[in-house]
Amino acid sequence: MRIVLLGAPGSGKGTQAKLLTRKYHVPQVSTGDLLRAAVRAGTPLGLQAKAAMDEGRLVSDDIVLAMIRERLSHPDARKGFILDGFPRNLAQAEALDAMLENLGKPLQLAVLIDIDLDILMQRMTGRRTCESCGQMYNIYSSPPKLEDRCDVCGGNLRHRADDNEETIGNRLRVYENQTAPLIDYYRKQGKLRTVQGLGEIEDVFAAISKVVEETLAEETTAPSAAARAIGAMKKAAGKKKAAPGTAAGAEKQAARSKSQSKSQSKSQSKSGPKSRSAKKAASTKKTVTKKTAARKAASTRQAAAKKASAVKKTRVKGAVTKKTTPKKQASTKKVASKKASVKKTVKKKAAPKKKTAVKKAAPKK
Repeated sequence: MRIVLLGAPGSGKGTQAKLLTRKYHVPQVSTGDLLRAAVRAGTPLGLQAKAAMDEGRLVSDDIVLAMIRERLSHPDARKGFILDGFPRNLAQAEALDAMLENLGKPLQLAVLIDIDLDILMQRMTGRRTCESCGQMYNIYSSPPKLEDRCDVCGGNLRHRADDNEETIGNRLRVYENQTAPLIDYYRKQGKLRTVQGLGEIEDVFAAISKVVEETLAEETTAPSAAARAIGAMKKAAGKKKAAPGTAAGAEKQAARSKSQSKSQSKSQSKSGPKSRSAKKAASTKKTVTKKTAARKAASTRQAAAKKASAVKKTRVKGAVTKKTTPKKQASTKKVASKKASVKKTVKKKAAPKKKTAVKKAAPKK
């Protein structure tokens, strides 16, 4: 669970971060706490931060990011973290994303605690903080049981010097100009969820917990839209940097082909002769099946074509026969009548010749 809490000063980010820490057992990473602890411990980063603060300058983003990076290397941050008070502007947000991406721990969720500015003024002027454990109270909405005493550890409660109307007004203007644009930044990434900051602390916490659990459930089933978008952007950038035809592109393609050939040779060596022969037999069987099916289809088409041709010929022959039959019959009748006429003529001519022969033969006797 990797979360950043957004909201104007006094919206309750610190209080909700502590409650989330107790429930999900991940550390609250507050840049203010990190700076104070580093200065007290006298670490190299703390000394750099102290020098900047002593000169009245803001601590640079590089120092703050280095402190966050060092804090996230602790064992208790392996399961996640809750960022409170950072980033405060777009430049810090972009630098934070780059650092977390290098660590393999990108943000999963940005929770905005939304609240009216008038209510914020009352909250901040009435805010009290325990000097020992950091527990926060408000004399208007959530006062301690004993005045100026912490309910948790009994430590002294202090009122911050900058919790006055003039200072708070300036801080709210800075928030509107610099920090509010982060809302659109994380919305475009698909990571923003908004929770109303009105009501009891427990109600706000319940709403935040619901959002957190829904987000974690979504990420266990499928990558978020933001992750897919970031992956697509990286892929497109990689293609631009190593386009085909360039030296870098050729090298990458050669490396990919080499790795593919290696993986193929490994898989072939693992499969052994049996699997190769089985694959070959299966391939041969598929080929024979395809050829047999093609032959059957061709034979079926030829038979259909022959059948259609025979039917066509039969129809044509029948039509021709019908046309020629009357002519043939008439011709036959004509021939028969002509033969009969010729026969009669031959008989008539033959009869007189016989009589003459008889008459001539008589005198010889």
